[in-house]
Amino acid sequence: MNKKLIHNLTYYCLFIVMSGLLYSCDNSRTSIEVTSPDATKKMVFLEGENNNDVSFSVFYNQNEVIQSSVLELMSEELNFKGTVTVDNIETTSVNTTWTSRFNELSTIPDHYNQIKIYLKQGDAKVNIIARAYNEGVALAYEIPEQGNLTEIDLNENMHYNFDNDYELWSTPKREKGVLTAQGEYKKIPISALQEGAERPLVIEINDTVKIALAEARLVDYGRMSFNKGTTSPYSIVSTLDGKMGEQKQDTITGAVISERKNDGAKVHKTLPFQSPWRVVMMGNSHGELLEHNYLIQNLNPPSEIADDSWITPGKVLRETTLTTQGGMAAIDFVASHNMQYVHFDAGWYGNEMDNASDATTITLDPKRSKGPFDIEAITKYATEKGVKVMLYVNRLALENKLDEVLPVLKKWGVSGIKYGFVRVGDQDATAWMHKAVKKAAEYEMVLDIHDEYRPTGFSRTYPNLLTQEGIRGDEETVPNAHTLITMFTRSLAGAADNTVCYYNSRVDKMGSHASQLAKTVCIFSPLQFLYWYDKAPSAPIKDDGLWGDTRTIGNEPELEFFNAVPTTWDETKVLRADIGELGIIARRKGNDWFVGGINGVTPHDVTLDFSFLEEGASYKAKVYTDDETANTRTQVKIEEKDITNQSKLNLSIDSNNGFAMHITKE
Repeated sequence: MNKKLIHNLTYYCLFIVMSGLLYSCDNSRTSIEVTSPDATKKMVFLEGENNNDVSFSVFYNQNEVIQSSVLELMSEELNFKGTVTVDNIETTSVNTTWTSRFNELSTIPDHYNQIKIYLKQGDAKVNIIARAYNEGVALAYEIPEQGNLTEIDLNENMHYNFDNDYELWSTPKREKGVLTAQGEYKKIPISALQEGAERPLVIEINDTVKIALAEARLVDYGRMSFNKGTTSPYSIVSTLDGKMGEQKQDTITGAVISERKNDGAKVHKTLPFQSPWRVVMMGNSHGELLEHNYLIQNLNPPSEIADDSWITPGKVLRETTLTTQGGMAAIDFVASHNMQYVHFDAGWYGNEMDNASDATTITLDPKRSKGPFDIEAITKYATEKGVKVMLYVNRLALENKLDEVLPVLKKWGVSGIKYGFVRVGDQDATAWMHKAVKKAAEYEMVLDIHDEYRPTGFSRTYPNLLTQEGIRGDEETVPNAHTLITMFTRSLAGAADNTVCYYNSRVDKMGSHASQLAKTVCIFSPLQFLYWYDKAPSAPIKDDGLWGDTRTIGNEPELEFFNAVPTTWDETKVLRADIGELGIIARRKGNDWFVGGINGVTPHDVTLDFSFLEEGASYKAKVYTDDETANTRTQVKIEEKDITNQSKLNLSIDSNNGFAMHITKE
């Protein structure tokens, strides 16, 4: 499309329909549309009356769910103020699938229409790339080479406007020392939103329309977060995190504390570059949003790891005595309970909060262990037993010595690392983190990134990043009601390491033992930590107060569920999604189905419909429920039932209880 034609669009009305894309105009301004393959989702650009704005709106089933909104870019090197004109438009349609051993689905659809709009805003060239999927829409911008510029400093604000004060689910206000990504969610109106709300940000438009504002492909940029906006009565603004000042680490919580630069440029980039994706996930329910959360990974490039056979998802037991005896005991337990990893937590290389601690050495923190701790003997024994070993390393010991630490761990026979208390937010922290994931892949190390990091789909490109925290999990003694919020907010971003507890006394405060079983199904994590505060039966006693209420893992019959449950899946179906109240998820691995149900404060009578099972097949279901009459310390009842896809099962679930099911095909 040439410039003369674009100029003439001011005077003539032109309609072009191609691959789900519509280009139209009126007498005052052009507008450009991109529509999803199923025609239910749509983005419209440059529709407003202000010719100086890069404007967009979002439609779901012909209804405008996000009113005319604005992408605002600021730079000293480029002037983004002035009239917006269109130089060219390119369209693309993609309809494919990709496969994965590490996700909630084994075959993932990737179907979208894309439009690339070559704009000039003021004196600056900027290209808008928009995709419309059946699962939602996404927008990124590209700053091409122009003039004599080779690099620029840039800031970005995205102003989302709404027609009502809709309720949303928000993390706490971002303040010094506050862990927002691990914070408590609350349901508030748009008008009450405060600085630093995490993504994805779930907004309830009405009973049949739920959306989530999210971010994808964040690898070398400032993190996006949300605040109440000012461009309309009900607006949300997304901003980028500024550069951190001097960084200190809270020696109790581990939180990285620093002042941030909130003014001026937030990123420094070499031209040309593309921004991360700004995503609007859309569905008719919270359950549909969760079932379609692969949208975030679809906005990332395919895997860069040609042979990923060394990447092993699985279940993990944390060993806290940091002794050779404890390690051997943990390995024996893991090997006999269909688990895959033993993880050794902080203290094996000294005080993790001390910059002088060296993760290329075994230098035990005397507050954590008196030893001995022979890591090479432990990994040798683990290999003989078919078990893998992971080690925790605080970011203080990683950031300046990653190239030294990784080869030493590889030499010791270590298969994975938990990166602890990582920095997040500014461009430098983001870039280092994702380079560290790539570097770990070179040494065939799987990763679990802990604390404030939240995923944006990078695990598709580097699947050795199996999981991450960024969740208010069991370490925080989270009640079932909050877990039921997490399931349909935080989990939209991807895998979440919830650190499932079982025997610890906090289970009674959070919910029940059956609901703990259910968490392994309800909260997806390819590395699933079980028995977080518990120890293997033959491990030494550790009673130093550092690890909470440590108890010995027993032999209760329901542990067979933990033994059997996988950590990655072929198929996922949300059967019930009452956010904060009741959640039921069914997942399939091969011919087996696993169902997890978690209940909040209010008792519920539930009728389970098994129509998701194969028609004509017969199944055996083991049902695990809470029962005060069960004569075990965990009080979980086990029942067996014959079912088909025509069956229905009635369950009465008490306050803060849950249930789990293992369904096998006969």
